[in-house]
Amino acid sequence: MSSSPAAPVSVEQPSNLARPTFLALLEQVPDPRHRRGVRHRLAVILAVGMAAVIAGARSFAAIGEWAADADPDVLAELGAGGRSPSEATIRRAFTAMDGDRLDGLIGAWMRTRVGLLAGRHVIAIDGKTVRGAKAAGGTAPHLVAALDHTLEVALGQVQVALKSNEIPALRTLLDAFDLVGKVITADAMHTQTATATYIIDRGGHYVFTVKANQPGLYRRCKALPWTQIRATSNVDRTHGRQVRRTIKVAAAPELLEFPHALQVAQLRRTRTIKGKKSVEVVYIITSMASTEASPTQIATWVQGHWGIENKLHWVRNVVYDEDRSTVRTANAPRVMATLRSTAISLLRLTGTNNIAKTTRHHARDPARPAKLLLTC
Repeated sequence: MSSSPAAPVSVEQPSNLARPTFLALLEQVPDPRHRRGVRHRLAVILAVGMAAVIAGARSFAAIGEWAADADPDVLAELGAGGRSPSEATIRRAFTAMDGDRLDGLIGAWMRTRVGLLAGRHVIAIDGKTVRGAKAAGGTAPHLVAALDHTLEVALGQVQVALKSNEIPALRTLLDAFDLVGKVITADAMHTQTATATYIIDRGGHYVFTVKANQPGLYRRCKALPWTQIRATSNVDRTHGRQVRRTIKVAAAPELLEFPHALQVAQLRRTRTIKGKKSVEVVYIITSMASTEASPTQIATWVQGHWGIENKLHWVRNVVYDEDRSTVRTANAPRVMATLRSTAISLLRLTGTNNIAKTTRHHARDPARPAKLLLTC
C-alpha cells in the first residue's frame, strides 16, 4: 500500500439536495467480486454488517452469528430476502471492498446530516492506529478522521500507511469538504504553515495547538508579555477531579511569523486529583479575529477538540475492543473501523450520549438496529 492517502471520492453536496437513505447509500459502494456465484449484493452484506456492529458485534464471527440469529423478516428489511450471508461471505466481501469509496460515501452522507442539524461547524481532526490489525512483519493501518464538535459525528476518514503521513492526510481528508466558514481544530502535529494556508485558501479558519515540535514558534508565543494580559478562568469539578483552565489572549504580532494568525492564546490547565496538583501550559494560534472568537470561545474549542479522542477513538476501543481486534487481512481492518465509527455516529444522531448502553439496547432485539438503518 502506498504511503500517500488516496484522493477523495466525492466533494460534499449542499444540504438542500435530495439525500439518499443510508441503505440506498450502500448500493453505491462498488462490488469487487465476480458476478458468478454471488448470492448477496454487497449492499446487503454491508447492511447486515452495519446492523450487527450497531448491536455490538466486534468480529466477523459475531457478525455472522448475529445474521444467523436474526429473524427472516429482519433480514428481508435489510434486503437479504430472508436468507443471511455467512461469516465466510462477509469476510471475503469486507476484505476485497474499496475502503476509500466506502469512507467517501459515508462521510459525504454524514456531512449532509450535520449540515441540517448543527450551527457553526467546528471540525476536529485526529488520527488513530488500529493496533490489533498489525500483521506479523507489517504495520497497522493508521486512520485520520474528522469529527463534528457539536454532534460528535464522524464526518470522514482516510487511511495512511504510517502515522508520520498524517500531516498531508489532513489536507487529503478535507479536500472533500466545503470549508467556507468552518473552523478546523487540530493538535500540534498539524500546526504547519502549509496546512494553515490550505485551510484559509479554502475559506475556513484554524485553531491550532503550539508545542515543542515547532520550537521557534513555541518560543515566540512564550515570549509574549503574558503577565500584562487579563485572564479568563473556569473550574471543572467533574469525574472526581478539579481542573482550572485559565486563558489569556492577545493579538498575534507579525513577529509570530505564522500565516494568517490573528490571535494567540496561552492556556494554563491546573489539574488536582486526590490532592496532587499538576500544571500544563500550551499555546493556541487561530486565524479568527477577536470579534469572531472570544477567549471563552477559544477555550471551548480547544477543550472540544479532544472529543474526537474521547467520543470516537476511545469508544471504538472500549465498546468494540478495537485495539485487540484480530481482523488483519487486506482492507478488512479499514472497513471494520469504518463500520464502528458509523455505528457510533448513527447512534449519536438519535441523541444518545451513552453509546455502550444504547449498543446493549440494540443487542437485545435484532429488529432495533435494522429499524435504525431503515429510518436514518
